[in-house]
Amino acid sequence: MRSFKMKRYFNIVFSLLILLISCKNDKKHIIAKTGDNPFNILFIVVDDLRPDLNFYGADHIHSPNLDKLSGESLVFNRAYCNIPVCGASRASLLTGIRPTRNRFLNYMARADVDALGVTSLPLLLKNNGYKTISNGKVYHYKNDDSLAWDKIWFPEGNIRDYQLKKNIKENGGMGQAEGGAISHEMAVVNDTAYFDGKIAQKGISDLKKLKEENQPFFLALGFMKPHLPFNAPKKYWDLYDRNQVNLPESYIQPKTTPGKAFHNFGELRQYNNIPEKGDLTEDLAKELIHGYNACVSYVDAQIGLVLDELKQLELEDNTIVILWGDHGWNLGDHKLWCKHVTFETALRAPLMIKVPGKTQGERTDAITEFIDIYPSLAELVSLDVPETVEGKSFIPLLDGKQSDKDWAVSKFKNAVTLIKGELFYTEWTDDEGVAFERMLFDHNTDPMELENLAEKPEYQEIVKELAKDLREKWGDDFLSK
Repeated sequence: MRSFKMKRYFNIVFSLLILLISCKNDKKHIIAKTGDNPFNILFIVVDDLRPDLNFYGADHIHSPNLDKLSGESLVFNRAYCNIPVCGASRASLLTGIRPTRNRFLNYMARADVDALGVTSLPLLLKNNGYKTISNGKVYHYKNDDSLAWDKIWFPEGNIRDYQLKKNIKENGGMGQAEGGAISHEMAVVNDTAYFDGKIAQKGISDLKKLKEENQPFFLALGFMKPHLPFNAPKKYWDLYDRNQVNLPESYIQPKTTPGKAFHNFGELRQYNNIPEKGDLTEDLAKELIHGYNACVSYVDAQIGLVLDELKQLELEDNTIVILWGDHGWNLGDHKLWCKHVTFETALRAPLMIKVPGKTQGERTDAITEFIDIYPSLAELVSLDVPETVEGKSFIPLLDGKQSDKDWAVSKFKNAVTLIKGELFYTEWTDDEGVAFERMLFDHNTDPMELENLAEKPEYQEIVKELAKDLREKWGDDFLSK
């Protein structure tokens, strides 16, 4: 009897002990979930950045700082913007909402107009105790979504950011070409002479102040190069040999591709040294590629300064770093320049995320849309995602899990593209969603998108399936007025 009582007593004590341990573990989980010391977020956007970088397989770009960051991050090999134009892409990403035929249309798009009343990512963070700072070009307009930011800063000066007076004159309201603006500049100046050098220094200054504050932060840095004009200090131009610059293999416009897929690259034509129509000369084309590469190296150096400061301040172990380009860019691909098309060269862009204790240079081929960034960051800092957000969190990829999403949808003007596996299917549609032109590429056999398969008889069943799938995935309100 005594033995039975002792055994019962032991079982009770053991059960209580297990319960206490369980409660203690639950408490630890709750602390980690709600965050006594939540992650900061350093949010870096680079304007017009192509995935022509070493960690994406290129071997001609000098970008040591981006290369180093990639070795500490999860790198997305297949990240796609939802619309290839800066204002719309940024507004869509920061609200987590897809572009439609009547929302987020062009570079003038504003989150606080097209998505009025929606809780953006910075506003969600601000409402949950984060200090939010916007430096440089985060949204297209400095004052867009102004209630989401504790502080907004943009460098002063001519938006084209020329340092040499000969490159631009007082134009009295005339266009850039009439005013004398040219497409690129190579000046013997310090890095801080141009906007991106100033943006980096402002970011460094903010990090020092934030270090002293007992508040998690969302620090957004919007770097402006390699956007046109291709202006950078001469030392970055000197990293490249013009004789080693080549035109892309895809410098062709096949007859099977709909004419609607091409444009006159008006964004580039506005500069005084660019002809009003027709192809560029080979020398000019190579000069532009050289300038673009120089600008990538220049912005890489500025980002490196910020990341070095993050480490020196001992903030990197508690700070998520996410870096993305707002869309791709054509450097002669399909004889095109700029973005504004639905070829992969305009839709695919760099994306990587460094999460302390999680990422160590992993890579993923999972198809990811930019609207997936909002719910992913919210999940990392344990915040509930608003119902308006249409993206899907990619956080399971950080744990090595497979993604069950193999598609993305992008659009520009009347063209809307479904990326599904290795197939890139585009329709040009009217206001009722009826297609009047189609384009299909299979990247398994045609990664440069030179053979349109959409009208070939043997592909009609595939086209029919993709057309149905596109309409299921482009969003419930895609055709809404």
